[in-house]
Amino acid sequence: MAKESNISSIFIGYTAKLRRVISRIVRPEDIDDIVQDTFVRSYEAELKHDIKYARSYMLKTARNLALNHVAKSANKFNDSIEDFVEPPVELVTGAFEDEFASKERFLLFCRATDQLSGQVRKCFILKKVYGLSQKEIAQYLDLSESTVEKHVAKGLLKSVQYMAAFEQQTATSTNQGEIKAQSHVKEFMRK
Repeated sequence: MAKESNISSIFIGYTAKLRRVISRIVRPEDIDDIVQDTFVRSYEAELKHDIKYARSYMLKTARNLALNHVAKSANKFNDSIEDFVEPPVELVTGAFEDEFASKERFLLFCRATDQLSGQVRKCFILKKVYGLSQKEIAQYLDLSESTVEKHVAKGLLKSVQYMAAFEQQTATSTNQGEIKAQSHVKEFMRK
């Protein structure tokens, strides 16, 4: 049984505060996404290193994500039409490896959502794939908004954990394969 992360337990009790702070910066329809992104970023950071002041870290992350969102929205319409005469290189050519990695990541996301329980999976997919608001999901599934929020957070947590465990397992088996290959090369070189 996996140990529940400190970020997860704090996030559940601290979500209302994060929403209030974010609501002062962005439009109401963007709040849910920024709160969820705050959790993902905080959880990923916790996996890499110990976070001493988790509430402060989450609050600062939420504020920065909200400010970045506003800045991106403000710059969205500042480009002139001349800038679009020639498409950017990324649209003209795509690296095969990047496309493959993207599809592989999507398949991993699909596997991660498959392991979620029924209501959690429905709420999570309606939110993250179809982009419905928590209010719309609550009406559609006949649940309270609070329940939807908890299901989406749980789905996010479980999916991130699943994907991280898979990537860690893949990295470990890749490293073992590299070590075996290196030993075969050394053995070959001795002959």
